[in-house]
This record gives sequence, structure tokens and C-alpha cells, in this order.
Amino acid sequence: MEAAAAKLEVRPRDYAALSAAGITVLLWGSAFVGIRSAGRSYSPGALSLGRLSVAVAGLAILGLLRGERLPSRDALREVGIPLLVCGLLWFGAYNVALNSGERRVDAGTAAMLVNVGPILIAVLAGLLLSEGFPRSLFGGLAVAFVGVVIIAVASSRHTATTAGVLLCLAAAGAYAAGVVAQKVVLRRLTPIQTVFCCAVIGALACTPFAPQLARQIGPANGGSTGWIVYLGLAPTALGFITWGFALSRTDAGRLAATTYLVPPISVLLGWAWLNETPAGLAYLGGALCLAGVAVSRRRPVAATPTEVSRNGPRS
Repeated sequence: MEAAAAKLEVRPRDYAALSAAGITVLLWGSAFVGIRSAGRSYSPGALSLGRLSVAVAGLAILGLLRGERLPSRDALREVGIPLLVCGLLWFGAYNVALNSGERRVDAGTAAMLVNVGPILIAVLAGLLLSEGFPRSLFGGLAVAFVGVVIIAVASSRHTATTAGVLLCLAAAGAYAAGVVAQKVVLRRLTPIQTVFCCAVIGALACTPFAPQLARQIGPANGGSTGWIVYLGLAPTALGFITWGFALSRTDAGRLAATTYLVPPISVLLGWAWLNETPAGLAYLGGALCLAGVAVSRRRPVAATPTEVSRNGPRS
């Protein structure tokens, strides 16, 4: 009976992980404003390389200040494949695909398409990481996804092209595969080690865009270049560290649901920074995103000892 009761015990909430996830979604929400601003002077590939290069430099300095060491050879051999998957797909392909896609579809449609990612993450985590398929998680994902669709419809200018849709869907797939791979890497490496290695891999993958970056950085205005520095240091370096910290302490599917907060945050920041007033219907979508995240993070109520005694342990 004691073993059964222990099995049904609900883990306490990890407020450190929740706080880290909150910082992440705020920074990633601001990234959409930065990408739109920097994209006026930089092409998608050059923007990706510039952002990742700044992130690598910032993470190297942070690692030195914290006394972090590079991963050992044994650790790299152990997580080499998932580390490459995460770096190439999430840090490399995702950035280039999303930057390219947003030039062909409006922001609302891009948000809707990219936010297929958390659903893919929940499915992949259930299949590959044995996280299961909890009813509350998928119910919350459904509610939050409806909210993102409403935001997209409310803000859409109906300018999407087939190429843009495919690029955003490719970004969502790269994001989902990268998160699941990162979960495996974090079992062996620290969050800073993981993000640094992934940023290096992503930057190396983007080196073919170096000539574009060299040509564009001269005539680019200071504001666009400043946004690249911000994107590299805040949403990439700091945002991925806080994400990695939260991911190391939380199920991948449950944590991914919190990223449905990014679209409404982006709408609010766009209104505040770019003076873009969101459509009234977008507020309803934002409320549904918040409700969906709340539902997805609900934990099952633990059975009382009397119920365990009466019904027996559940498999």
C-alpha cells in the first residue's frame, strides 16, 4: 500500500523552472520584434549568422566568468548525435527558415504555423522520451492552439505564399526535433555547455552566409545592428540558458506548452515598441493561450490512502 501511495504522489511544483520558463517566453516574445526590425537591413542568412556569432561570444564570456569548462570528450561522444541534431536544426535551420518565412507570410500566420511545434514536441516526447500522453497536456495544447489561430486570423493580412507556409512549417519541425534532442543532451551537459555547443554548431552551419553579412553590415543602420546584438545576447544566449535550465527539470511536452505565451507577448510588445495596435479579436486569442498553458500545467490530484486501499494501485 505504501509503495502504491508513493507511486501516486504528485511532485511539488518547481518554481525555479517556472521562473526560468517565464524569462524564456518573455525574451523569445521580444525576438519577433527584433527580427522584424533587423530584417530591414539584413537578409535571413546574414541575420542568423550575426545573431549566433554574438551568442557564441557572449556565452564564452559567461562561461569563463562562471568557471564553466568545455564538455569532456567522453560527454561529447555520449551525446554527440543529439547535440548535432539540436545545433543544426534548432539553432541553424530554424533561424534561417523562420527569417525567410516571415518575408513571405504575415506575422500572425507565421505565429500560427510555428506554434505547431509544441504539439509535435509533445508527440515526439511521448514516443521517444517515454513522457506519455497526459490528457491535461493535450487538452491544454488544443486550447492554446485555438488561441494562436485566433491571433493569426485577427492580425492576418492574407499575404501568405505557399513557400512561406512551407518554410514556417519547416521551422516548426526543426524546433520540435531540436527540443527533444536537447532534452537528451541536458542529461549529460549543463545548460550553458549545451547552449554554447549548439550555438557554435549553428554558427558553423551558417558560415556560407558570411559574405552576405560582410556586405550588409557596412550600409546597415545602427538600430538594425543593435537588434542583432540584442538577439544574440538576450533571446539566444540568455533565453536558451533559462530554457535549458527549465527543460532539465521539466517534461519536454509540458514545458513546450508554455511557448504558447510567446504570440500574445509578441503582440503586446509590437504594440508597445512598434506602435502596432492589435485587432480586438487578438485579445481573445491571448486569453485562450493563457488558459491553455494553465490547463496543460495542471497536475493530477493524488489519490488518498483510503482510495488506494479501496481501489488498489493503478498501473
